[in-house]
Amino acid sequence: MKSEKLWIADRCDGTYVNPVLYADYSDPDVIRVGDDYFMISSSFCNVPAIPVLHSKDLVNWKVVNYVLDKLPFADYDVPAHGRGVWAPAIRYHDGMYYVFFPMPDEGIFVSMTEDPFGKWSEPICVKKAVGWIDPCPFWDDDGQVYMVSGFAKSRMGFNNVLRLSRLDADTLEVIDGGRDIYDGNLTGQRTTEGPKLYKRNGYYYIFAPTGGVAEGVQLVLRSRSIWGPYEEKIVLAQGNTPVNGPHQGAWVDTKSGEDWFLHFQDAGNVGRVVHLQPMRWEDDWPVMGINQNREGCGEPVLSYRKPDVGCDCMSCAPVDSDEFDGDTLGLQWQWNANYKKEWYKLDFANSRIELNSMYITGNLNDAGNLLLQKWPAPRFNITTRLDLSRLTDNRDIAGMISLGGIYTGFGVICLEDKKRIVQITGEWQKNNECVHMYEEIDCDEIILKMIVKDDAVSFAYCCVFDNNDKNAYDTDVKWIATGEKIKATPGRWVGVKVGLFCVNREQKTDGVVAAEYFRFHKI
Repeated sequence: MKSEKLWIADRCDGTYVNPVLYADYSDPDVIRVGDDYFMISSSFCNVPAIPVLHSKDLVNWKVVNYVLDKLPFADYDVPAHGRGVWAPAIRYHDGMYYVFFPMPDEGIFVSMTEDPFGKWSEPICVKKAVGWIDPCPFWDDDGQVYMVSGFAKSRMGFNNVLRLSRLDADTLEVIDGGRDIYDGNLTGQRTTEGPKLYKRNGYYYIFAPTGGVAEGVQLVLRSRSIWGPYEEKIVLAQGNTPVNGPHQGAWVDTKSGEDWFLHFQDAGNVGRVVHLQPMRWEDDWPVMGINQNREGCGEPVLSYRKPDVGCDCMSCAPVDSDEFDGDTLGLQWQWNANYKKEWYKLDFANSRIELNSMYITGNLNDAGNLLLQKWPAPRFNITTRLDLSRLTDNRDIAGMISLGGIYTGFGVICLEDKKRIVQITGEWQKNNECVHMYEEIDCDEIILKMIVKDDAVSFAYCCVFDNNDKNAYDTDVKWIATGEKIKATPGRWVGVKVGLFCVNREQKTDGVVAAEYFRFHKI
């Protein structure tokens, strides 16, 4: 069945619309190597971690890899919402790709590769510390290597300060305590973070958002010395547009000599979506967006001509729907914690995924074996067809989940030789999870439908009694609407995620649910 693309930024007429990625790729950093652009973003406690996206034109992007298969600490074998990998940075130097990433409770790490589409190295700790965040490495012309970073107030008691440290050129370890080169508390800024360090025309530049995620602006610092002192200038703000923020991002150029800036916008439930802004230089200051005021501060574009990259690229977007017909799990999927091989199996011969029932003691949102992916658009439907025949009468529960600050799972519970429709709902960090059981069903296959519309999530289902055609019941069926409509709210630093689950409350783990597809549909 052909997949529907819910959001395409490329208008196919030489222009694009923002956001170029309507999905939760927060804290993006981007580089160009030859004709190729690579983007990475935060991933927090979800694994695989640190998605790697690829583009040829800065508008059309696909997920091509992840830097980490798992997070390198046992703490993340269970969900750790809001922890894990925060804002990373990607750089290319002497034939090697480097990703520096912070884990605010553990330190600063680096992983590297010669092939960004292939295997990345195991992470190396370059600075063991609590509260150091947002690292960005920089190789200077004289061979010296530096790292600029910020601080998390939740761990350090302060923020709004940027620090420069020297790195060992061979090991990349931080070799001194560093020096604070910018203090936004002294200049009237607030929550200056996410620094990216560049050099141009003899100036060192630090691009950093300031003022907070939802209301902030883009700050640029410059100095003739990497140690400062730095001049500062606000170069991009919301202005008269609906693009609040605009927040952390990256400067990148094209081979034709154009300059562009990618940044995220906090878009609420969907998370932090990615925008592309035109950029140019005047008097050795970057000028971003359009409608610059007298101080040189621009505002974001809602649409614009595409970058001049010397070729036409086919429009695309990250994959979302899945027919489970491959021999590896699709790159759209992440787990809620470090995954275990016993959680799932791909049944390649029958084009489906089998999720094993895992025993959980806490709330559903704290189950590690939630198979999740990002919202790909502001509104959509999802359908999934489930084989329930191997669920056991031990309180196995399987179905679809919407995971956010408010979460809800909708599916089937096996109890006392019966199958019943069930909905589990609760709020993050609140002990208020509720389980509502609805009508009994008498079928071994079911299609579940999730409707995401107007910041709310609702559900319906259809029992399947003829399983010869896997698509027969996917359209033009009589849906039975059941359960409560739930208000969607974002999670801890992340947008709402959707996916599949299979859990058990009775310490029994021999049940299995098989999903034949997971399909997104336009509304």
